[in-house]
Amino acid sequence: AIAARYAQEKYKVGKVLIVDWDVHHGNGTQDTFYEDESVFFFSTHQSPWYPGTGTSDEKGRGKALGTTLNVPLPAGSGREEVVEGAFGQDLANKIESYRPELILISAGFDSRANDPLGLFTLSDQDFFDLTTMLMRTAKEFCNGHLISVLEGGYNLDGLARACTSHLRALTA
Repeated sequence: AIAARYAQEKYKVGKVLIVDWDVHHGNGTQDTFYEDESVFFFSTHQSPWYPGTGTSDEKGRGKALGTTLNVPLPAGSGREEVVEGAFGQDLANKIESYRPELILISAGFDSRANDPLGLFTLSDQDFFDLTTMLMRTAKEFCNGHLISVLEGGYNLDGLARACTSHLRALTA
């Protein structure tokens, strides 16, 4: 949230897309921009799960109605639900009309298979593919402007592998 606002104030970035792909809903980020049409917040997260927010009917308020897109998913969700469904369809259908100038990734890796905290089943290849999708979007709409911020992951070996896949896609 701070990075989005900083980019808007310091670099005069207009529209920002924030993508949060870990198992927790980004309630603080959503709350910060819930009435701000200059930031589109997209979250895939395990539901039910802490913090218990992020229902699909939370879509923004006032002029920002439609700039929040939550995709709560059940435990066990993986490539089909996250990569192909939420990102490949739900988010892809919104990006063209929103046309962000900057993409920020809240890159938490507790949605990776075998993480002791989350119960998603994403693979290292899935993180590579998600990142590649967002890099293509950044090239198409944002002159390649994309920032990724590491948030979490609690299986340290898995975290290292998922981060490596993510970084490979960022530098491809």
